Amino acid sequence: MTTTTKTTAPAPKDAIAMLKADHTAVSEMFAEYEKSRSIPKKKALVAEICTALSVHAQIEEEIFYPAVKAALKDKLLVPEATVEHTSVKDLIAQIEGLEPDGEMYDAKVKVLSEYVKHHVKEEQNEMFPKAKSSSLDMDDLGAQMAARKDELLALTA
Repeated sequence: MTTTTKTTAPAPKDAIAMLKADHTAVSEMFAEYEKSRSIPKKKALVAEICTALSVHAQIEEEIFYPAVKAALKDKLLVPEATVEHTSVKDLIAQIEGLEPDGEMYDAKVKVLSEYVKHHVKEEQNEMFPKAKSSSLDMDDLGAQMAARKDELLALTA
């Protein structure tokens, strides 16, 4: 797997900062994909995007969402985000089985990008501010998430 993301900055300890850093990294990869005309480069970027999104969704679903749901007694934000994750995972499954040589591939990557942008906007504008003002220990949550992210990334290497 090739890496185009910058690994010089230390990983944020705070859970929300960590998730926002992931959002930024994936957004940059989508932007790079949009500019690329090289099929091998597109294929490498999409593999990286799919891995990043899959790992990100898993740590949110396993650690962040349950904590937020409990702290906020949430019955809307977390379930909606979980449904959005399902749509993203479905598109990832479709893309991973394709070669990047046609308009359907580019269309699916574009729709994936749009889904992710929508999801990120809702998390950052609605869920994160509420979670931040809750009693959750964002550093502790971030440490749990970072450890799980490392485990998951080790499995994909």
